[in-house]
Amino acid sequence: MNDQLEHAPIGILEVDPDGTVTGINESGCELLEVDPESVDRRTIEDVFPRSVDDTVPNAFPGPISDELSVEEYYPELDRWFDVSLVPAGDRVTLYVRDRTAQRRTERTSDRLRDDLDRLVVINELISDILGELVDASTREEIATTICERLGRSDIYEFAWFGERKLGDDRIVVRAAAGTTGRTLEQITDHLDQSATIPEERAVESARPTVVESLSEDSSVPESVRRAAFADGLQSLLAIPLTYGSNVYGTVGVYAADRDAFSQRERASFATVGEMAGFAVNATRHRNLLLSDTVVELAFEISDVDTPLVAVATDLDVSFSFDGLVPQNDERLLCYLSVDDEPLQVVDSLSAKDGAERVRVVTDYDDGGTVEVTLTAETPLGRLSTRGVSVRSAEYEPGSGEIIVELSPEEDVRRIADVVTTAFDATVIAKRERERSITTAREFRDELRDRLTDHQENALRAAFFADYFESPRESSAEEVADALGITGPTLLYHLRAGQRKLLASFFDPESDKTAGKLD
Repeated sequence: MNDQLEHAPIGILEVDPDGTVTGINESGCELLEVDPESVDRRTIEDVFPRSVDDTVPNAFPGPISDELSVEEYYPELDRWFDVSLVPAGDRVTLYVRDRTAQRRTERTSDRLRDDLDRLVVINELISDILGELVDASTREEIATTICERLGRSDIYEFAWFGERKLGDDRIVVRAAAGTTGRTLEQITDHLDQSATIPEERAVESARPTVVESLSEDSSVPESVRRAAFADGLQSLLAIPLTYGSNVYGTVGVYAADRDAFSQRERASFATVGEMAGFAVNATRHRNLLLSDTVVELAFEISDVDTPLVAVATDLDVSFSFDGLVPQNDERLLCYLSVDDEPLQVVDSLSAKDGAERVRVVTDYDDGGTVEVTLTAETPLGRLSTRGVSVRSAEYEPGSGEIIVELSPEEDVRRIADVVTTAFDATVIAKRERERSITTAREFRDELRDRLTDHQENALRAAFFADYFESPRESSAEEVADALGITGPTLLYHLRAGQRKLLASFFDPESDKTAGKLD
């Protein structure tokens, strides 16, 4: 082999027609990972690596009259070679070019393109699910929506929806869709046993759980693994249904591919779990609002480590709950009427665990109003995040009493345990109460009776003049001029009227039944 070929940037082999290698250059030795001294006079089968079809060795021995080119993968070297066999007189020259980098780039590009196509499909699927969850009015609709959309899609085999059993921590199957096979049967059986399945672990941790090899993962019960193997299932994603600190249930999604759930998919499905949890929580509140009857529970809180009982005890004062505003981080903005110096209450509350950002709202001679942010780990915080309505709360030295309303469909024992297992507290009363039905006309007439003529006229004129729009279409001066009054007088009537209207909606005293629970 001449010097020019010896130092060529591509691999070159010279081979006799019978398959004997007579020469190889430096690049050829490097590509094929062979020692040049061990190559001379050896057969092409001994020198050239194996491929699936072994095209190059199989071309020898025998006459090669036409040029032959082939690109193949060689597992021993984990490389792709483009090999050209060029006959020239009494020998054949092999030109070997390494195509590994190009092939890997193409494979990466194809994989990214496939991932992008899959991501588009998944995003559309999740978008449809979220859109339907917004309109779902019952838990059955929520369960059916998720299962039908996921279980009958082209990328997953089946999905099932599980919810906490009434009066129990166990999960029960509420809906399923897709090719469930024997796997769902085994899942259902294990929900009633002590063995824990991935969906139950997702509920316990409140985080999505992924299993990428169902038949091999020892954390999955053996009977479920066998059923999944028989059904051709390789991976699953368990999605908890969360709302704040509450976990209402889980969704199990099963796929035939081992790597079906990428990090992006897991993040997207975590959003589905949060949205589904929000929807479940919303249906619970809706059931409470629309129910003809409600269940009232009264709790006595004797735990002096809770901030409100502690302050009432320390200062020997009494105060009552005016209202609360839930915050996004599960904290509660709570307003209290105190019968003593409110600044003392603020100073004492500021030093208690579970109370944050305390301030005086109003200060009268015989009391005032205090605003305090309570954390979720307080009795009021725990109750307000469980789909109940806090009707009243009163505190005195040594104890407090909280009355809540919940839908008859709710699990009373679970709601009670939320407080009694975490604090020194007991349920002192429970009863069902019929709600009076008020028509829209009756409601408007009742509100109108609360307003003076001046207040109603001011509100009506401001409303129709688009004073309450943003941006305003009329100024206060223009509305006042139309009514023939001054601007300050208009604002006085508007504030007084708005206060009465808002009190009808927000003030718990406006519709509170008289007396205590029996």
